Amino acid sequence: MEQATPRSLALQQLIAAFIASRLNDKLDKLSPDDPKRSELTAQYQPHSWLADAARRVSQLQLVTHPQKATHPDARGSSLHAPPDSLPQRQEIGTHCLSDFASDVVGNAAALDVYKFLKLEYQGQTLLQMQQADDADLLQALHHDSTVASQWRAAFCSITEAAGGPASHTLAKQIYWPVSPDDFPADATDDSHYHLLSILNSSALSHWLYGRIQEHRFGDAAKAARQARRDGNHHPHGYHDYPQLAEEKKGGTKPQNISQLNSERRGSNYLLASLPPQWDSSETQPLYHLDNAFRRFGQRKAVRSLLREFGQFLGKLKPEHNTIHIRQRRENYLAELFGELLQFGAAYSNSLPPGWTDHPDCKLPLNQQCWLDPYRAEQDADFNLQFQWQDWPQQLAEGFALWLNSRLEGKNLHLAEAEFDFWRRQLAQDAGWQSQLDRLQQGAPA
Repeated sequence: MEQATPRSLALQQLIAAFIASRLNDKLDKLSPDDPKRSELTAQYQPHSWLADAARRVSQLQLVTHPQKATHPDARGSSLHAPPDSLPQRQEIGTHCLSDFASDVVGNAAALDVYKFLKLEYQGQTLLQMQQADDADLLQALHHDSTVASQWRAAFCSITEAAGGPASHTLAKQIYWPVSPDDFPADATDDSHYHLLSILNSSALSHWLYGRIQEHRFGDAAKAARQARRDGNHHPHGYHDYPQLAEEKKGGTKPQNISQLNSERRGSNYLLASLPPQWDSSETQPLYHLDNAFRRFGQRKAVRSLLREFGQFLGKLKPEHNTIHIRQRRENYLAELFGELLQFGAAYSNSLPPGWTDHPDCKLPLNQQCWLDPYRAEQDADFNLQFQWQDWPQQLAEGFALWLNSRLEGKNLHLAEAEFDFWRRQLAQDAGWQSQLDRLQQGAPA
């Protein structure tokens, strides 16, 4: 028998401590004179427990896509498909994960075996070490190399599916024929079908759950939210997830779905996937107002952006001109331009064409063209002005003047250079140009 190495002894102690912890959990539930104590003590001797674990591991399978996450009574195959084995797609999916947690399915009573295989030593799990045929770990499992190798083979089989791939009616794997040329579709050609209901990715769900939990309840997120409530500066922002839904898988027995589902207590977050709901209740004709940007500046999101943008600019010195500062300035402008696009779309899409023709409308002509473009379809004189094509430039200049005036403050003095910069940035913004193109293309020639 080979002499145990220090590393092998450390692994042996790690394994023994895990098994002893499992035994203590069992004994704590029994009275001191319960006859089952001696029976349990014998079962939880390291070699006895490992032999039993090597037998029970066949009841488990390592997976990334557990079928029971679709329906707890589905009897088909679960899949183990690591991200690097999947085709790369534009959509977000498991293939995007660089760091992921494997899941395990099977008999919930055998999940302690998986917990054993997940034990870590020097940055590696016991399963990874066994897959690498680590000699020190084999020695730690059993002094007899033949027995240790048999146990290793059994534990490594957790990554292998039992039998061939199979689906089940409760898996809801619905394939829809989409072959454009051949009918009926060829059942042997995957390109002739779209899968309407894919297997749930436990790996992706677990990553998303951890990310959202940290964004919602992490110390950094709490500090950032408190800083905002107090009106104080904070080095980074925080994330919100509007209309976040929580799906519970497994009911009162989440462990029957999978191990990771049990660790999340059955919780699976669903991000809102809804079309935007346009609120036009506050979109009323801008009468008795000579500048629409004044109303734009009253929007809650715009007020917040202007305050943060002004504070940011007010702290800059002439020598501050790094790429990070320029990017942050451009990000503020992009958000303002996005709000401006929404503001314009609200009036051009929600109000009846011709609302700017009312005697109480005091807006300059360039703002009328922007906010009431479809008036050109029914007003020949207005259409001439609209087609003249100089109103977008006037509008950009008006926005730049307004932005200069709103950003002026105690420590911030803006002039011609800033005005010209805002004007050019808006004129070059892709979203702004796209909106102007749509407006102009929709007007009569």
